[in-house]
Amino acid sequence: MTDVTATAHGGESRSAAGGRNPWLIAVVVSIATFMLVLDTSIANVALRNIAGSLAAGMDESTWIITTYLVANSVVIPISGWLADIIGRKRYYMLCVATFTTASLLCGLAPNLPMLIVFRVIQGLGGGGMAPSEQSILADTFPPEKRSQAFALYGIAVVVAPTVGPTIGGWLTDNFSWHWIFFINVPFGILSLALVQWLVAEPAVLERERQERLKGGLKVDWIGFVLVALALGCLEVFLDEGQRNDWFASNFITTFAVISTVSFLLLIPWEIARRDPIVDMRLLFTRQFGTSFLVMMAVGAVLFSTTQLMPQLQQTAFDYTATLSGLSLMPGGIALLMLMPVSGIVSGFVQPKYLIMLGMSVVAVALWHMTALAPDASFSFFAYARVFLMIGLPFLFIPISTAAYVGLPPRKTNQASALINVARNNGGSIGVSLTNTVIAQNAQVHQSNLVAHTAQSSSTYQETLRQVSDYFIGQGSTAIEAKAQAVGWIGQLIGRQATLLAYVDVFRYSAIATALLVPLALLLRSPKPGKTAKGANAEGMT
Repeated sequence: MTDVTATAHGGESRSAAGGRNPWLIAVVVSIATFMLVLDTSIANVALRNIAGSLAAGMDESTWIITTYLVANSVVIPISGWLADIIGRKRYYMLCVATFTTASLLCGLAPNLPMLIVFRVIQGLGGGGMAPSEQSILADTFPPEKRSQAFALYGIAVVVAPTVGPTIGGWLTDNFSWHWIFFINVPFGILSLALVQWLVAEPAVLERERQERLKGGLKVDWIGFVLVALALGCLEVFLDEGQRNDWFASNFITTFAVISTVSFLLLIPWEIARRDPIVDMRLLFTRQFGTSFLVMMAVGAVLFSTTQLMPQLQQTAFDYTATLSGLSLMPGGIALLMLMPVSGIVSGFVQPKYLIMLGMSVVAVALWHMTALAPDASFSFFAYARVFLMIGLPFLFIPISTAAYVGLPPRKTNQASALINVARNNGGSIGVSLTNTVIAQNAQVHQSNLVAHTAQSSSTYQETLRQVSDYFIGQGSTAIEAKAQAVGWIGQLIGRQATLLAYVDVFRYSAIATALLVPLALLLRSPKPGKTAKGANAEGMT
């Protein structure tokens, strides 16, 4: 395939293929992505084991996740600028090497504080990987082929969190939590070797880098501090808010205020810069701004449901980590099959229509989950996950493709960084909101259910008698049996209240997704089959 991506330097190629087959480059950059996303989903499964092994409480162990996400969220928005300054290939390899080394150190960590430090380093390395990879793909493939390239890349991005809980549960149950980090090392080494061998740094990018550095390196330190405070504090607020009772906690309130003020200062500051560390102007264009919002919604659905399903199964249905992971596997297989289909269809159908289709399917799938019953079977969860996964390929790929329509080639790195900010922050917001709704609505439902268990209720008395008879049959005395029966009924009420709270989350998510469907109509798209030159020349309004 000939490199035909438009450039700012006399038609010079910006492709990272360097004369090789560009599909080979797409496969190579997907390896590190799979490792990165897999690690994120695996760590959630092993938290309890890590806490027990390091003699830490569950509240303390959650910082293993939070600190990683904070470091990640700080680096992602500035990764486009760093790639421009350091060189895209050089920066990408630095990120992969940092992540891999930190993974090894995490597995060797002797205590919780050291593990948290290594997780921060891991997050700093991981944050720059996905934006660099997407920038490489956007420059290597012409617009009419990008959807298929992002389909291949998307398999790694979306399938990894699907198989992650299964792998994490199996490693944790059969070996130890250390292996959830050690598993990254061979992937990282393989990725570094292949990138060094196969991925090229286009001469035009190196020339642009030299031009930027000609007058000396100018760092937007104020912009960097504002980005770090805005997104870092937002991540702490979202991840720790529910555990600390939100604004009832001075700790959470302080982080919320710092994040809000930093955001308000960041936008005008970056817009006024000639060489901003984050190009905020992109967010105020119709095409990219809409893609940013839709990607946030996709991130919220993908990350929250990926965490929600195993959490529901393990708390309300007594599934093991391995079994809950296995229930997600059919959805992963469906996704694997539909990603290439979506990539092909995207070459003929406008992205905005595919996005509307995908969001509609996701909304119906989430509404289907409101039929969740206390005796739901393994097959119910498996089919529900498949239903949901059918819609996601028609969201992820068209959004990734539409986001670059009309962008000047030199904006690719910045755009890739911001799209990843949208996906990750959308995921954090989705997870935070769902956990809050579950916690609060479970209390409401429990109060309502307890109100129907008055001593005068004939139904309650009959249930109490039947359960007491069961425990008497197990050898308990009448007094012991009644106490056990009351305890059993209390547990049943708690479990049903939790189940109803999850149903509420699925209902709210379905309605919110349905309301977002018309948003896709704001997107502009090149006509299917339009040439690369024409697509890149098309402006954004």
